[in-house]
Amino acid sequence: MPAPINTFKQALAQGDTAQIGLWLGLANSYTAELIAGAGFDWLLIDAEHAPNDLQTILGQMQAVAPYPSHPIVRPPWPDAVRIKQILDIGVQTILAPMVETGEQAADVVAATRYPPQGIRGVGSALARASGFNRMPQYLQTANEQMCVLIQIETPKGVENLDDILAVEGVDGVFIGPSDLSASMGHIGNPAHPDVQAVIEASIAKIVAAGKAPGILIADQALAQRYIELGALFVGVGTDTGLLMKASTDLAAKFKASVEGIKAEKGSVY
Repeated sequence: MPAPINTFKQALAQGDTAQIGLWLGLANSYTAELIAGAGFDWLLIDAEHAPNDLQTILGQMQAVAPYPSHPIVRPPWPDAVRIKQILDIGVQTILAPMVETGEQAADVVAATRYPPQGIRGVGSALARASGFNRMPQYLQTANEQMCVLIQIETPKGVENLDDILAVEGVDGVFIGPSDLSASMGHIGNPAHPDVQAVIEASIAKIVAAGKAPGILIADQALAQRYIELGALFVGVGTDTGLLMKASTDLAAKFKASVEGIKAEKGSVY
């Protein structure tokens, strides 16, 4: 038995339909399972800004497993040790944050591949990823099912985008609008025209290179705009944002002292 087919990677390679996803920041397997039945193409388990560790990531992976939504994990930092552990619990798609150079992107790809193509440590007998060695061909087939998404979120990352796109094994490039806008001097304002110009130019460059562009944006009009420009994996909200807005708005309907959440143009979360 070979490694499981990465259907998300297949969908990106086909490139004909945008994959729509949601960010998971509550670090809870019960809410992850609830959202997994909603119909999103993918769910991002965030260990960079949410209070996730290896155990909570594993619990959410197990909770999401019976559903068609594909789990993606963003590690707190894209180093080989963290990536190795995440892959061993069954993750096939990673989003590597704060990548600024082609060399960094190449290191991320190498961390997801077994030798001789990479440096991933071989511990399949202990790994959920291989069914604890119940998949006889896992080691020989795992590399081709790995999907690497590189996140650029600084002017330096944008400047080196061509080098990043040239790295073999990079399947897509995700543009982080919050940190990008902050690093451009427009913190909290990803809708600023200067930021939007960089985002749109970057999407065009990623498309031209034959890679998949991605982004997270809660503003539905902007999300649709990015899809029209060619974005192929688009996060349209977060579990924390949905719960925060719905709970506050419900309270506001019955309590005069509570002010409902106002829609913020260009909001990422």
